[in-house]
Amino acid sequence: MDILTSNSALLLEKSIGFLWTKQAAILDNIANAETPNYKAKVVTFEESIRQKLEKAAALPEGAGRSVRDVLEDPEVTVFEAQEQERMDDNGVDTTEEMVELIRNAYQQQYVYQAINKHYSILRMAVRGQ
Repeated sequence: MDILTSNSALLLEKSIGFLWTKQAAILDNIANAETPNYKAKVVTFEESIRQKLEKAAALPEGAGRSVRDVLEDPEVTVFEAQEQERMDDNGVDTTEEMVELIRNAYQQQYVYQAINKHYSILRMAVRGQ
């Protein structure tokens, strides 16, 4: 298997795309916290990829999609939250959004570290050390 295009590297790449989309949605929610009738945006990725991987694993070998196919075609879904807690029909809880923003930043940091480690191993192999 090619180390540059391994399933791990592909999953890390797709995770960064998801985290950037999630960060943009969180920042939109915070910016519109006082906008009447604004519906908070929610971004999902893990659930859809988990379901696709489970379906691919359950099929007999060669009968369905491979793990690689699932990873190459992830679905990042952005939808509007349905819960409204305020009288102006704004569904943004600023405290909750700030906590989610910090959690997302930690997740991004972890993924960047994983990418760095992945490619540092490759650099070490190329240098012969």
